[in-house]
Amino acid sequence: MPLIAVSAAWAVFWGSWSALLPALKLELGVSAGDLGLALSLVPVGALPAMALAGRLARGRERAALMAATASFAVSVVGLGQVATLWQLALALLVVGAASGALDVALNLATGRAERESGRRLFQAVHAAFPVAVIAAAPLTGLARSLGLGAGPVLLIVAAIVLAAALSLPALPLRGGRAAAQPHTDRRSLWGTALLLGMLAACALVIENSVEQWSVLLLETHRGATPLVSSAAPAVYMGALTAGRLVVQVLPRAPVRELFLVAGVGGGAGIALAGLGGNVPVSMAGFAVTGLALGPLVPAMLSRAAADDAGGTLVWGVSTISYTGFVVSPLLVAGLSGWLGLPAALAALGLLGLPLVARFAAWRP
Repeated sequence: MPLIAVSAAWAVFWGSWSALLPALKLELGVSAGDLGLALSLVPVGALPAMALAGRLARGRERAALMAATASFAVSVVGLGQVATLWQLALALLVVGAASGALDVALNLATGRAERESGRRLFQAVHAAFPVAVIAAAPLTGLARSLGLGAGPVLLIVAAIVLAAALSLPALPLRGGRAAAQPHTDRRSLWGTALLLGMLAACALVIENSVEQWSVLLLETHRGATPLVSSAAPAVYMGALTAGRLVVQVLPRAPVRELFLVAGVGGGAGIALAGLGGNVPVSMAGFAVTGLALGPLVPAMLSRAAADDAGGTLVWGVSTISYTGFVVSPLLVAGLSGWLGLPAALAALGLLGLPLVARFAAWRP
C-alpha cells in the first residue's frame, strides 16, 4: 500500500542516518559538539514546516503527500553532498523541514484514507516506521563495512524515498476540502488538539529517550558489550511494532483503554529499564515500554481523523506532539546531571501519570 511504502521509506532514512553519523563526523572532521549543534537544526526546520503543511495539505492530501515525499528525497540528496559544517547545518535544516511536512501530510492522508475506506490504517502505517528503522541501521552498517561513504548511501536512500513518492498516484483518495468548521467549533478543536498533542508528547518523550539513551545506559551502567547494548533500540522498536500490529488485528480497541495501558505499562516499563540492576531486566523494561506505548499515538490520530473531517485535529496533534522530540534530549540531559542517567530514565515514568489521568477523566 502506498501509505505504508512512504512510512517505511521515510524510516529508512532515519535508520540509515543514525548509522551514518560516525562516518559523516569523520569525513567532515567535525567535533561531537559541532555535530550536535548541527543536528539541533532538524526540529528547528520541522516545526514551522509542520504548521505550514497542515494548512496547505487539507483537501489535497494525496498531492501534498507526494510533494512532501519527493521534497524529502531531494533534501536527502542534498545532505549527501555536504563538505563543510555550515553546509551540513543548512542541509539538516532543510531535511528537518521536509521531514516535518512529510509527517503531517502522511497523517492527514492516512486519516482521509481511513474515513473514505472504512478501514483502520494508522496502526499499520505507523508500524512500518520502526520495522524499516530496524532493517535500515544494520544494512547501512554493512554498506559502510563494504567501503561506501555517507554520500553514496544517502543517494540510495533518496532513490528509495522517491520510489515511494511515485507510488502515491495509485492511492485512492477523493479530492476536495471538507466542510469548514464554525468559529466556535474551531476554537474547541484547537483546545482538544492542544490537550491530545501534549498527551502524545508525553509518550514521545519516553520513546525518543529510549532511542537516544538506552545504548549508553546499558554500556556505561550495566556493563554490556557494545554489541549487546546496541540491540536495545531494536528491542524497543520491535516491541513498539508488535503493540501496533496487535491492536491492528484485534477488534477496534477503545482509545480510553489504550491511555491506561500506555500510562501504566509505559511508565512502569521505563522505570524498570532505568532501575533494573542488570542487562536482561533493563531490556525487558524497554520491551514493556515499547509494547505499551506503541499503539497509543496512532490510535489518537485515528480517533482525531474520525472526529474532525477537516483535518485540524490530525494536523494539530501531529505538530504539538512533536515537541516531545524537541524536549526529550534536554530533559534527560538535565535530569542525568542531577540524578544520574539510570534514575533520570526511571523518572520519565512519571510522564505516564497524565495518560492515566486522561483515562480516569474520560467521558463517553
